Formats: sequence, C-alpha cells, structure tokens
Amino acid sequence: MIPPLVLASQSAARVAILRNAGLAFEALPASLDERGIEADLAAASAGPADIALGLAEAKAAAVAAHRPGAIVIGADQTLEAAGARWHKPASRAEAKAQLLALAGRSHHLRSAVAGIREGVVRYRHVGTATLTMRAFDAAEADAYLDRAGERALTSVGAYQVEGPAIRLFERIDGDYFTILGLPLLPLLAWLREEGALSP
Repeated sequence: MIPPLVLASQSAARVAILRNAGLAFEALPASLDERGIEADLAAASAGPADIALGLAEAKAAAVAAHRPGAIVIGADQTLEAAGARWHKPASRAEAKAQLLALAGRSHHLRSAVAGIREGVVRYRHVGTATLTMRAFDAAEADAYLDRAGERALTSVGAYQVEGPAIRLFERIDGDYFTILGLPLLPLLAWLREEGALSP
C-alpha cells in the first residue's frame, strides 16, 4: 500500500513541481518561526546549505507531528552572495535593492529537501546552483518589477527564473528544479525506494 504523501509547504512552485510529476499529495504549510530557527543555526556557525537543510527538516517535522503514517517532505532554499545570506523581500523597495545588489554578479542557491517517515528523518539532500545576473540599472529593475508584480516578493532574490526575471540573467549553472526550490530527481529516486510512487 502506498503511504500518503504530504508536502510541508504551500509554495506555488513546489506544488506545481510535484503536481506536474504526477504525484498524488496534500500540501500543508508548516507553522514555525523560520527566522528564529535560521538565527539559531547561524549562531551555531551553520553555513547556507546546513541552514536550508535545518529549515527543511523543521518544516517536515512540524507537519509530520500531525500526519502519522504519511511521508512528509519539507523543503527550503537559501541564497548566498559574497558571504551574505538573503531573504524574501518584504517590499518592492527591498526587492529592487536586492536586484541591484545582485546585478552583474554571481550568487548561489542551495535547495534542501528532507523526508520524514514514522517520525524519523529518512532522507536529506541539498542541491546547489550558481546563477549570474547581467549588469542592469535601476530603470530596468523597475521595469522587471512592474511585470512581475507581487510575485517578486514571494521568493528569495526577488525573482523566479520561470517568469520574466529570466531576462535579467546572463548564465545559469545547475539543476532547474534546484533553482525552483525542490531538487526533484533525487527526491523521486528516494520516494521510489520507499515504495511511495505508483507506477
């Protein structure tokens, strides 16, 4: 019997990734203090990959406590540029500042996924992608933000490469699903091992 599958997130991108892969699952957001967990991990000298993984595990654990018998998947992503970590922008002004700071530079996205079954973390994976934005000015950042609208505030770095933001990039090195926030192929391999994928 295939166990129920739960995604500890309501991220539109992550939901779409699993739905497009043909998985039957339920999406439930985790209720936790992400910034507090991140601050604790950073205080313990955790790097960007460990922070992403710690957050992914915390999300999965928070939802798994209410869904016994299910396989629960948690995911998180960090963006690091020149040693600094970035968060989702809280306003258009913050989004513009992030974009201009990233313009003409490379940054690293680390996407972590954790799987919990029967109260035990049975799967951990972190994928890394390196993205380089081309140089652009404030007027072009504003033009992009006009096109993107509120979506610019829903992801770290103020962009989604699957939308109009792709025009801001010069080079992308890494797995597409890692960039979207859920390294899919390794996750599917694990779910197969767990007997959690229908043919």
